[in-house]
Amino acid sequence: MLSPMSSIHPDAQLGLGVQVDPFTMIHEDVVIGDNTWIGSNVTIYPGARIGKNCKIFPGAVIAGIPQDLKFQGEDSTVVIGDHTTVRECVTISRGTVDKQTTVVGSHCLLMAYVHVAHDCVIGSHVIVANSVQIAGHVVIEDWAIVGGSSAIHQFVKIGMHAMISGGSLVRKDVPPFTKAAREPLTYAGVNSLGLRRRGFTSETIAHIQEVYRYLFLNSLNNSRALEEIEINLPATKERDEILNFIRSSERGVMKGYIN
Repeated sequence: MLSPMSSIHPDAQLGLGVQVDPFTMIHEDVVIGDNTWIGSNVTIYPGARIGKNCKIFPGAVIAGIPQDLKFQGEDSTVVIGDHTTVRECVTISRGTVDKQTTVVGSHCLLMAYVHVAHDCVIGSHVIVANSVQIAGHVVIEDWAIVGGSSAIHQFVKIGMHAMISGGSLVRKDVPPFTKAAREPLTYAGVNSLGLRRRGFTSETIAHIQEVYRYLFLNSLNNSRALEEIEINLPATKERDEILNFIRSSERGVMKGYIN
């Protein structure tokens, strides 16, 4: 299962059933879980922690040092969860002193040529399409989908179950359960189809849509919209998730609907 034409440091820890194809290099201080497949011409640097049943396709570079001039060689890691697929030529940088780790969750798909910079935190069940470029310190929550060739500004946060159109420039936070499109990036409705596929009821989706009518369709500023939502709409897990996301946003959220 381990090709003699690969280079695996003796201190690397490989689980049961790990397959490593030819011309791959695995450095020291690497941990790879059971039944993970590492394709040809992959480079895995110190600090990589890769889960079980993952697939790492040719040309990927995992745990390279950050492209950050402030990085001083401190110890840091990349942590990848179980059942995650990393396609061709994806690059995932180690963390810096800020968080000391870059995280990609379980059951994720990072398509070809994606870049995940230092100190990012990507949740589980996230899909990042081809050639998306993710700057440092970005947070992408569970079940989000990012369309191909998008660029995500540093420190941006993308909420759970959000869907971002291909080719987007993501400079502001994208709240949970939404679709985002256009330039500048704008609210394009609730991700109803994705929510139905994940078992959300019609009543829950309608409630989420009502929350966003206050935020994005009623010509209210965010502070007033949040007050109106708390007064007029019943408290639910989804409502409170949206309110907490808006209130904790540091970069500000994307614009409301524009005709």
